Amino acid sequence: MDIRKETASLLERLGVKAELLSGGDMPVFSPVTGERTADLTTIPAAKAREVIAGAHQAFNAWRMVPAPRRGELVRLLGEELRAAKADLGRLVSIEVGKIESEGQGEVQEMIDICDFAVGLSRQLYGLTIATERPGHRMMETWHPLGVVGVITAFNFPVAVWSWNTALALVCGNAVVWKPSEKTPLTALACKAIFERAAKRLGDVPASLLSVLIGDRAVGEVLVDDEKVALVSATGSTRMGREVGPRLAKRFARSILELGGNNAGIVCPSADLDMALRAIAFGAIGTAGQRCTSLRRLFVHESVYDDLVPRLKRAYESVSVGNPLETNALVGPLIDKAAFDSMQRALGTAREKGGAVTGGARVETPHTDAYYVKPALVEMPRQVAPVTEETFAPILYVMKYSDFDRALADHNAVGAGLSSSIFTRDIRESERFLGPDGSDCGIANVNIGTSGAEIGGAFGGEKETGGGRESGSDAWKAYMRRATNTVNYSSALPLAQGVSFDID
Repeated sequence: MDIRKETASLLERLGVKAELLSGGDMPVFSPVTGERTADLTTIPAAKAREVIAGAHQAFNAWRMVPAPRRGELVRLLGEELRAAKADLGRLVSIEVGKIESEGQGEVQEMIDICDFAVGLSRQLYGLTIATERPGHRMMETWHPLGVVGVITAFNFPVAVWSWNTALALVCGNAVVWKPSEKTPLTALACKAIFERAAKRLGDVPASLLSVLIGDRAVGEVLVDDEKVALVSATGSTRMGREVGPRLAKRFARSILELGGNNAGIVCPSADLDMALRAIAFGAIGTAGQRCTSLRRLFVHESVYDDLVPRLKRAYESVSVGNPLETNALVGPLIDKAAFDSMQRALGTAREKGGAVTGGARVETPHTDAYYVKPALVEMPRQVAPVTEETFAPILYVMKYSDFDRALADHNAVGAGLSSSIFTRDIRESERFLGPDGSDCGIANVNIGTSGAEIGGAFGGEKETGGGRESGSDAWKAYMRRATNTVNYSSALPLAQGVSFDID
């Protein structure tokens, strides 16, 4: 296949102008073959500030549009995404290396959050609050916040953008999106899809959605600009340590979705057939490049010798290959840096007594593409590199005998994104979900760590950043709250019985 030609054809059908794809200073590569697919032009910092200023003007107009009308735009966006699902999903596979079902599934996630947000546009509820003062009414109202900056990572190049954008739009905000330098083509495609939806609605302010193609310097402009009220940033914990303080310095809001060294516990009563499937998908799916990928597994000694050999056989037999031309379950790592990081971690694990199954590079005709066999590493105890997230398909497996000890080890890492337990013992499951159980933002029972639905709030604790996106009441992060008291009486009683009489 001619991957550059197919990429150009997909982008043309999705509505991206051909002149945007060549002659620029940012080369774009597909991890599937390692080949260059486009050369985009990056935006200078000064121009980025102009784009943000335009988004602020759009916000000033959009905030006055009734929320259900804003929801209609998102409904139309969902319709356009349905029509473009096959092409956009294929483009995700080309740009990230996801297998076909995962590329299509990511677009379905975008459609789902649009459906959620459309309903939300009629449910931006405040409260009526009991007041101690007669003749008064107290309530809470929610108002649009401002310009929302979205910084996305390569592994979910479009879904995470949609989580933020669908909510931000119905809440009355404008969006400025800085995609990963590794996956800018899908961002251009989403911009074109959005513009079709906006054209169908009519009267949508110009610059309601803007895309900034650039490197870290462009991201810094987005973080530092006073007109950006909220930045939702997805990436590494290291990135979050830099972005968070800069936003706090100017009292801007942040939603930080950072690292996730996710773990699972397999208890004596676990359904091992179910656990096997959940563990394999959680650890191997997307070549281990999900923020919710399963990276640590604690298996009770009574079932260890039953489960782990079955896991090893799955690892040895899993298919790895080109996701565009084969039915392989595992596609490529994003680039050479990811491969090198994986090999360093496996080397350190061996030095610490780990027994490694898999992990070797899978040779293909494409020397610049990095395919690997997923690695299962039996470790004698939880030490580095187990305690560090490596963004690759490595699963560290450890035996346990005491549940309290396993739970303590589960929580003894910096990140706190996703977690799971496999058990049919209600005491163990409820303990895991309780206040002294998993310390993660996502805690599952008899299901893996990855594959969250949009209806629940997504995010984690500790070094994962504490942000929440997608479902539940995550919308509140994109709005400002006002507490209102209305006096409809002819008197002025003061709260708490305070007396302050003047002549």
